[in-house]
Amino acid sequence: MSVHGVENATFEGFASIPRLKRQCVITEKIDGTNAQVYVADTGVVLAGSRNRWLGTEKADDAFGFGRWVREHEEELRALGPGRHFGEWWGAGIQRKYGLSEKRFSLFNVARWADDRDREKFPLDRPACCHVVPVLRVCDFTVGNVDAELGLLALEGSRAAPGFMNPEGVVVFHVASGHLYKATLGGDGHKSVKP
Repeated sequence: MSVHGVENATFEGFASIPRLKRQCVITEKIDGTNAQVYVADTGVVLAGSRNRWLGTEKADDAFGFGRWVREHEEELRALGPGRHFGEWWGAGIQRKYGLSEKRFSLFNVARWADDRDREKFPLDRPACCHVVPVLRVCDFTVGNVDAELGLLALEGSRAAPGFMNPEGVVVFHVASGHLYKATLGGDGHKSVKP
């Protein structure tokens, strides 16, 4: 099709820009390793990291996550078909949080937190799974984010009460659908070595 003498000029509109001062959900950022549980429509359950599928051998299971998923496969099917992202953390991983065990904490607080909308998300999560703690639901402002960082620094982790060196927060901006993080250790860029 020719439009004003230009062939194959497909029109592409400019996307709507979300408003900044809209609701956000601030959760604790747990320092572990990113993980996912995938439940296929057929009921097959897979373990994954941020960028690959995991096996169950020690060299290929991301701090034991692959084995843990295999051991809890039946329970994890209750998450339902789809990808379920979370943090694998605790004993032997990053900050360790003073724990003697490892935990899998789901990120999707709207679906899995105890105070979720049960009409929209009625299913209870499997007992083997935790959920990242919701610190505050509010309009987005840098002040609200800084306030939650200050409380974490003062009161310690909500995911592991008594642990006084939490990592920071994750902010889900509802209008944009994006996640952002802020850490207590500072948000400077990592230096790149030439």
